[in-house]
Amino acid sequence: MSLRLKILLIVTLAMLGGGYFYLRVLSRRILFENPPHHEESALTRLSEDVLGSSNPSQGVTLYFPSYDQGQLLAESRPLALATSDPDRIRQIVLALIEGSRSGANPPLPPETTVRAVFLTADGTAYLDLSSEAQSSASSGIRGETLAVYSIVNSITANIPSVKSLKILIQGQEVETLNGHVDLTNNFVPDVSYTTPAPAR
Repeated sequence: MSLRLKILLIVTLAMLGGGYFYLRVLSRRILFENPPHHEESALTRLSEDVLGSSNPSQGVTLYFPSYDQGQLLAESRPLALATSDPDRIRQIVLALIEGSRSGANPPLPPETTVRAVFLTADGTAYLDLSSEAQSSASSGIRGETLAVYSIVNSITANIPSVKSLKILIQGQEVETLNGHVDLTNNFVPDVSYTTPAPAR
């Protein structure tokens, strides 16, 4: 083997070795030094939505599950609702994910994101949630029913154009939220689960 060929081979091996080392360092930095943040907090996302709206705050009524009492508890709070109804639906759901300010349970885990919202001319809203929604802390058919109607009643109470709600997960129809309530149907509001908001 000629000297020139030997030098070329050594340089090639050195470049391959350097490239391999660089890729290992880069992969370690991605995986360990900068771990991915799976989701922003619901409060941060809601704040961004509110800050993006130039509308004045108005009172909205949110319904949170109380698994101990077996009913939905109403909470009033100010919210700068967006102009379009789909954006308002998103804001209401994010407020529910943020959680109760009076000790009630959240209907959805804090990691849940709102992937998309659609509203048809006949008043059917399609709410597409991320897969984290199926990790709800609610247990049993009563708890899961309260979680679902927390969303349904909160949306319909504040957005009159919404007559019914269809819940999707990752863009797909699923059978249940957490093994109990049938999500293949549309939901209409049911006030039998709710208690009125306390006087302020």
